[in-house]
Amino acid sequence: MASNLTLLAPEALQSFLSQHTEWKHEGGMIRRTYEAPSFLAGIAFVEKVAQAAEKADHHPDIDIRWRKVTLALVTHDAGGLTARDTGLATEADRLFAEVARAR
Repeated sequence: MASNLTLLAPEALQSFLSQHTEWKHEGGMIRRTYEAPSFLAGIAFVEKVAQAAEKADHHPDIDIRWRKVTLALVTHDAGGLTARDTGLATEADRLFAEVARAR
């Protein structure tokens, strides 16, 4: 269960999006598609995101299409976006950079 259910202020969301330009606000979620250097690198990335999500007890929607991995984040319990979403998005970006460098 999400511990912080405070919705992001519009200014906070805009600040996040301006600093993380690959993330888009669509359908009430933040969404990003990553293109991995190989299928197995994409799967390794998904595994790392899954571990981080489990640790945070906050789980993204994940779509895998060959080398493309799309993450979509929203805090369902809060009915919108919270710092949990932007936090996991930031961690996913870090994890992707780590996986991409290793391949």
